Amino acid sequence: MTLTDPIADMLTRIRNAAMGRKKDARIPSSRMKVEIAKILKDEGYIRNFKVIDDSLQGFLNITLKYTDDNQSVITGLKRVSKPGCRIYCKADSVPKVLDGLGIVIVSTSSGIVTGKKCLELGVGGEVLCQIW
Repeated sequence: MTLTDPIADMLTRIRNAAMGRKKDARIPSSRMKVEIAKILKDEGYIRNFKVIDDSLQGFLNITLKYTDDNQSVITGLKRVSKPGCRIYCKADSVPKVLDGLGIVIVSTSSGIVTGKKCLELGVGGEVLCQIW
């Protein structure tokens, strides 16, 4: 099955698993999804992730993170740049999410990084998604 927008599918699977209070979300793997998962782990939105290799594409198993009262750490996920309408930003105009309470993930020439890292590197790129 081919997907038109695999990043939106990843975000939807994470959102659905968090709403259902699931421990894990299982997603078809790709290099871009692994880089996004690394950012989510580094920023503290997920507990861990693991790439499960099978004979085909492989799977990305994301372990979700919850607070003490069983609320998901991830409150919201939003896909910004879509296949039909790409959204780009310059280094000096990287968008902020909830006045800095969330993160924005940007695909740059230096790889997939957060908005803060874009400002440090002085690069812009395609705004992939926002997470808060």
